[in-house]
Parts: sequence; C-alpha cells; structure tokens
Amino acid sequence: MKTTDNIHNLITLESVPSTNDYLKELSAKQKKPEGFAVFSKTQTKGKGQKENRWETEKGKNIALSMLFYPEFLPINRSFLLSEAIALGVKDAIEEESLQIEIKFPNDIYHKNQKLGGILMENEIIGTKITSTIAGIGLNVNQETFPKYIPNPISLKQILNREITVETLLEKLISQIKQRYSLLKNGNTAKIIRDYHDALYRKSGIFQYQDKNSRFKAETVKVSDNGILYLKTTEKEERKYACKEIKFL
Repeated sequence: MKTTDNIHNLITLESVPSTNDYLKELSAKQKKPEGFAVFSKTQTKGKGQKENRWETEKGKNIALSMLFYPEFLPINRSFLLSEAIALGVKDAIEEESLQIEIKFPNDIYHKNQKLGGILMENEIIGTKITSTIAGIGLNVNQETFPKYIPNPISLKQILNREITVETLLEKLISQIKQRYSLLKNGNTAKIIRDYHDALYRKSGIFQYQDKNSRFKAETVKVSDNGILYLKTTEKEERKYACKEIKFL
C-alpha cells in the first residue's frame, strides 16, 4: 500500500526492498521536485556503506530517501552535501534531548553505538552532480538486532520510551531541508564548522587500522571532498577515504 502527501512531497510505503532504489526508479520516470522523499515502514534489502545491508523491523524504524539537485556544488566539494544531511539528522534527533555525534563519513552515533547511517548516491554528468539521493536509516523503536550488526542501538533503548516514528520523520525531513538550504545559500563555513564540532573522536588519541597496520592518531580535519586527515602519535599526517580506514 502507498500513500502520498502532496504538501510535503512524501510517499509512504508499507514495505520496499530499498527506498533509494524506489526513489531512483520513480524520478527516472518523471522528474520530482527537490526535497521529494520516500519513507517505508519496512525495508528488506536496504543498502549501507561498503555494501553493508540496512534492514528494518516493520514499523519500528525510519528508512527514508530524499532527492536533491546540488548542481551548485563542484564535484571536489561534494562531501559538503553529505555533511549537511548528517547534520540535519543530528539536529532532528537532538530535539529528543540526546547528544549525537557523526562518525566519519556520516554514521549517526550515540557515545560508541550506532543509531543510524546515511548512503549518498550521486548522478554525475560532466563536471556536475545533477542529482543526489540521500538514504537515511535510523533505529527508532527496535530492540533486537541481527548478529551481523556490530554495535547497534535505538532511540528507545537510550531513552527508555517509545518514539512516535511519524513525528520524528517530520522533524528529520524539516531539519535536513534547513541544513540543505544553508548549503545552497552559500553558508558552507557553518556546515564545515558544525560538522567538525559533531565529529565522533574529534579530539583525543584513538586506535585505527588501515590496509597496512594498526596505529594511534588524532583527527585533524575532514576535507570538502570527503578525506579524513589523521596525525599519528609519531606526528605523521595520513589521509583516508571512507573505505580505507577502520575505527578500533
């Protein structure tokens, strides 16, 4: 069953394999307005970073995809959109009086546990990002998780109360749109500053692992093209894309 909210440009589905794929197919048939969104009460074949799965227990969580046309962003600054989306998710959750961090590149963390994640899928023509679908998965009321998920937690487990999914969904869409508007209007400095302030492990020495070894380092910055810069305890600066580094 599908319901459509034309005021908010939102389609709600009972079940779908992937909200990102559904929105991609929908927009290919007919161009949709910026901010158009698809929400599903159940997602059976959701996608996460590094080809991970993101599945949702029926009616318990949020599986949301939103469409944007960030042609104003040069490709070498495309990560700013990912930062803006992650900050919008953080803003919405923090209305529940929680302190949220963003684990590079865009996982949503509470302390050392994962509340959600974001998958960005860009369509690029020439030197422009012509469209982006941002898929947001968020653990809301689920209390048991598959064993293959290493460190999950839900809002209900943190707050010890049921969260109204529909209310949180409205907040998410609203806050993401607000952050996107900031970016579109050229306020990139605030996006960069707020993203760095929200970073998981933004200060202190922690253990990491790359393809060669384990090492200890501190965070220096994340660049506009999505590269994490670390400084090791030996004062060596290293840089990594999201699939090249593991947090230990």
